[in-house]
Amino acid sequence: MNITIDGKVIYWRGPAPWYFVTIPKAESDEIRDIANQVTYGWGVIPVLVHIGETEFTTSLFPKDGLYLVPIKAAVRKAENINEDDIVTIQLKIDM
Repeated sequence: MNITIDGKVIYWRGPAPWYFVTIPKAESDEIRDIANQVTYGWGVIPVLVHIGETEFTTSLFPKDGLYLVPIKAAVRKAENINEDDIVTIQLKIDM
């Protein structure tokens, strides 16, 4: 499954601070439809992500009926991404 979204970078002050982009409802619903086939536990889903010229692997996190894409510090630095920026993200989920 391949999905491309535009989303706003948000900051979350959990036990360890992270930056995320929220996947919109329609795309989150598509992911949820295949989640049982691709999750490795706790509802997280492994994914290959492209932002700009940077490719990395991470896991989508379910939250409030949507999914969050964590944006690693190295990616933010390489692509000059800051909180509240709008970024285009390409996701690839292997089934």
